[in-house]
Amino acid sequence: MTFAAHRARKRFGQHWLTDAAVLDRIVAAAALAPGERVLEIGPGRGALTQRLLASDAAAVAAVELDRDLVAGLQQRFGRDARFELHQGDALTLALPPADKVVANIPYNITGPLLERLVGRLDHPVQPPYRRLVLLLQREVAERIRCSPGSASYSALSVRMQLLGECRSVCAVPPRCFQPPPKVQSEVIVIEPHGPARLPEAALARTTEQLLRRSFAARRKMLRNSLVGLVPEPELQGLAREAGINLQQRPQEIEPAAWLRLAAGLNRSTNARLPSSESHG
Repeated sequence: MTFAAHRARKRFGQHWLTDAAVLDRIVAAAALAPGERVLEIGPGRGALTQRLLASDAAAVAAVELDRDLVAGLQQRFGRDARFELHQGDALTLALPPADKVVANIPYNITGPLLERLVGRLDHPVQPPYRRLVLLLQREVAERIRCSPGSASYSALSVRMQLLGECRSVCAVPPRCFQPPPKVQSEVIVIEPHGPARLPEAALARTTEQLLRRSFAARRKMLRNSLVGLVPEPELQGLAREAGINLQQRPQEIEPAAWLRLAAGLNRSTNARLPSSESHG
């Protein structure tokens, strides 16, 4: 099947980014240097692929789920020795090695794909990518980069900001796509931290448990959602040391304060945190 005969498929979340200015900003944000390998997820018809191959990148490895697009991509770029095409699901495929990631993520798999590319606090991707430039639904992008007190601030905000530096590149309205999606989009950059800047394993596990427990009841004050972890007077003291008021709700707490509270709980001999929990 040629690109001309192919129609965007809803089940794959296909919306082709066609705006040249946004495509150029994505490549500029990736800041690809000579010798770097870039992983592109969801190349579609290759509008971004073409620009990546015109950059200083040493190689571009693309992962495309839609079998009907693979032949067209291979026909268009297969003669370039730096181009490598993999057909399959980016959530399960063994991803080719890369220094940086560029992706127009299908919005229905954003959460699992972020975990695949960046990881969790208690299981970060190692070694980390140097940089990820991701086109996301704007609602998710805001959750990743927003500050405490924002209506969008969530457990995802805390996790991603403890795992790396996150910033916005540009907003992308629906008219920049064909067919236009029903939501606003945004390009963001994530620069994952190296091992030296990540919390050690026990601290990461406790922080994850605190986030799941607290944000599952985000309307509750922390004194209610964290009840039972340690005796109340001790919890009050640990929260005070962490710079937290237990009258606050979880969306008001900065990422570093969650680490401080987790560290205090790990020091406590009275803490009753489960050894493991399922990941939600």
